[in-house]
Amino acid sequence: MSKQLRIASALSIAATLITTLFSTASSGAAAQDPVPSHRLEAMIPAKEAPGSSAIISYSADAAFPVDERVLPQDEATAASLDDTAPPVATSLADLVDATPAPEQLSDELRCLAGAIYFEAKSETMAGQLAVGRVIVARARSGRFPASYCGVVYQPSQFSFVRGHSIPAVNPASRDWIKATKIAMIADHGSWKSPVEGAMFFHAARVSPSWGKVRMARIDNHIFYR
Repeated sequence: MSKQLRIASALSIAATLITTLFSTASSGAAAQDPVPSHRLEAMIPAKEAPGSSAIISYSADAAFPVDERVLPQDEATAASLDDTAPPVATSLADLVDATPAPEQLSDELRCLAGAIYFEAKSETMAGQLAVGRVIVARARSGRFPASYCGVVYQPSQFSFVRGHSIPAVNPASRDWIKATKIAMIADHGSWKSPVEGAMFFHAARVSPSWGKVRMARIDNHIFYR
């Protein structure tokens, strides 16, 4: 065989081998499982839905964590953040101490505090709270005016009321500040009085024939329901 024929034959064999190798490689790639389309989609951040509170959201099959949506606060957490919620205390005295004195009083709380102040300012905190809770109970009973001022100004109920008004007080006095705190506690119902549910009371020095159920005496008042 001539030198030219040997070279040509070698080139032909090499070409055949190269063609076979490329064909085999292509067949092997095609035999492998293709990348699932959902896996490809998982790598692409999903568009945020209108109004969504999520910062970023990914498909469920993503290999990385999905950012959680911002959840609304539960009721307990909301209550703990409520600035108007009364403080927690183990005694009435502690609760009064922990209750901040209001910078301003609504007309309703002023009437409630006025009744506590003029009826029981010289009595214990329990006695003052008992008076306040009677005002609250009346206003919510449906049997008396439906407001604290309505209850206090009702004719012939409280002797300190003069001409449909409450006497002036010194707003900086310790007794008045205490009365306003107890009024807030009575209004919230954050501490129950020893005569909870009482609707009537009178000074211990008098003995009216009321025919009502007596509950207890606290300081200088006797309470009935």
